[in-house]
Amino acid sequence: MSTRALFASLLYEAALGDEALVGELEASCLQLAEDDAAGRRWAKAHGYSGYTSYASLNDLPLRDPAFDDLRRKLDKHVAAFAKECAFDLGGRKLKLDSLWVNILAGGGGHSGHIHPHSVVSGTVYIAIPEGAAGLRLEDPRLAMMMAAPVRRADAPEMLQSFLTVTPVSGTILLWESWLRHEVPAGGSKGKRISVSFNYR
Repeated sequence: MSTRALFASLLYEAALGDEALVGELEASCLQLAEDDAAGRRWAKAHGYSGYTSYASLNDLPLRDPAFDDLRRKLDKHVAAFAKECAFDLGGRKLKLDSLWVNILAGGGGHSGHIHPHSVVSGTVYIAIPEGAAGLRLEDPRLAMMMAAPVRRADAPEMLQSFLTVTPVSGTILLWESWLRHEVPAGGSKGKRISVSFNYR
């Protein structure tokens, strides 16, 4: 008798490895939150507890050299992840499609969602105060597990229905864009700053 693990959902985790760039990005993110009135209005209108440039700015790598430096580093990480996923890209490379800033207030969160029209999505964590929520990933088969019992608390990671990753400053996480994920409401007093992105 044997059992095999099938249909893997991969999560890539790495360190950015550039503390100076993380510091530059933090300053840039905070400055954007101050300057981008359209982004603040969008966040308020959509119940986002903080600031996001998601719907207001689509040219951060052109606007700020720190984001362009980040883009160059992300290109390498995404290429490594695409190789791990065994993507057949026909000799082409995945390309950055969008990149945006997220600054969540202490108790803020972001409900479950996917990133349509993208291949790889991810987040670089810039500032994670104590008590801030991590990234919660959902088993994509969950909607089809009609009568499945709940998993034991000690179930292996690959058998859990939800997995929460708690990053530190400078962590990069990558996943396939169809994988549903969320940021639960946190309990920190500081600002949770991250930069999210999509590759197509």
